[in-house]
Amino acid sequence: MNQSNHLIPTALTVITMAFCQIGFAQYEPQSDVALGQGTMAGEVTHHSALLQTRLTRGTDLNDDGDLPGAEGFVTFKWDTDPKFTNSQETPLQPALPGHDYVVRAELTGLEADTLYFYRASYNRNENERTDGPTCSFRTLPGPDSDRPVQFIIGSCMNYIKFMHGREGRASGPLTATPEDKRQGFPAFEIMKSKEPLFFVGTGDIVYYDNPMRDAKTVEEMRRCWHEQFRFPRMIEFFQDVPGFWSKDDHDFRFNDSDNRSTKLPLPETGIRIFHEQLPIAPADATDPKTYRTIRINRDVQIWLTEGRDYRSPNKSPDGPDKTLWGVEQREWLQSTLKASDAKWKLMINPTPMVGPDDAYKKDNHASLEGFRHEANAFFDWLKTNEIDNVFLFCGDRHWQYHSIHPCGINEFACGALNDENSRNGVRPGDRKGTDPDAMVIQPYISPEPSGGFIEITAGPKTQVSFFNDEGRLMYQFDLPEKAPGN
Repeated sequence: MNQSNHLIPTALTVITMAFCQIGFAQYEPQSDVALGQGTMAGEVTHHSALLQTRLTRGTDLNDDGDLPGAEGFVTFKWDTDPKFTNSQETPLQPALPGHDYVVRAELTGLEADTLYFYRASYNRNENERTDGPTCSFRTLPGPDSDRPVQFIIGSCMNYIKFMHGREGRASGPLTATPEDKRQGFPAFEIMKSKEPLFFVGTGDIVYYDNPMRDAKTVEEMRRCWHEQFRFPRMIEFFQDVPGFWSKDDHDFRFNDSDNRSTKLPLPETGIRIFHEQLPIAPADATDPKTYRTIRINRDVQIWLTEGRDYRSPNKSPDGPDKTLWGVEQREWLQSTLKASDAKWKLMINPTPMVGPDDAYKKDNHASLEGFRHEANAFFDWLKTNEIDNVFLFCGDRHWQYHSIHPCGINEFACGALNDENSRNGVRPGDRKGTDPDAMVIQPYISPEPSGGFIEITAGPKTQVSFFNDEGRLMYQFDLPEKAPGN
């Protein structure tokens, strides 16, 4: 038993809303309505998908550095034929300022392991529409298939450091060229060439807090998404690679944020904007959850956890009553892990559980004064219940590593996506780290600051590969048939 927590009807249904998008100048109609942020798919399972786009006024940033939205109408056409000879179409929906001119549609009843083509059809006038570029996604193989797939995990895309270097407090090498600053993060070009089935963004997709400005209002927060997702390399990547998204602190509120302070933006605002800007849940979802599990194929199931919405205050004393996940999510996690018959169980967390991390931190499961009790209790629970082959993946840390907890749990950190946001890592035995006694075994850590990502080949044999943002293979690890310590 291994299920996504999405409710999937058996017949084809379509649910629509307003959201984000994509487009190139050649697809801009005679009016000023365009798809300046592209079109993307999200939450693709073996029989469902979310599609979304955002109408914009042109395709370039204005004098304020924003890409304003435009009112209009959007429908999505989709087909298994790239010529759309037998296409179906979602109901026409308005792009309205209340949803930041974003339009979203849900497709269900799709065929497993099937390539679908789709495009947004849009204009300011509902009777005259322009077809956007042809995009695509492939549905997951599903629990009855043993076909291996490849997917990518990435994190920590810092626009300000990328565009402004040391003025933006860049911590890593300054490698972005003028052309890069026009096209966007180089890693997206490398990742696209690998043709992954999907991309998992583990959080810090944008940074509301930065030295150039702090985004506190809804308008300022939205601008962070507009300025970044209009990059041509991101548009070209996401038009053919669907995403699964989690949030962390910087795309929630601010650095190491919990739900305690009244500093802007407030928690409820961070939650609402994250759901508005990314295709995570259907438009009509009344209480969407950002923790979920997805069955990839017969052998692999992934879990995406939520690390900000339900946490106890960071400064609370650690112990059995302190939780990063919240009781409901933790119970869901345990019940779905117990129910799974997948050979490989991959937990993808926004923050680390093993580390090591910086000793001063208090906001994650590896932190000495953070949520370590919950992490250790969870590891003990896995062992007691004989749940094998659980492997952890995380974002948040701006260096790549493979670490092994004393109990045997493996954790892989994908690092920051761009060079300018990378840094030297924390090693076991570091007196300024969370593992001063060197209890953690670390087979790999980034040798120098560099952007990068993780690629996973998921099937009967599952392999983890670390790449830098130039596409150089840095480290590779085959998951053992039975992970030690579980």
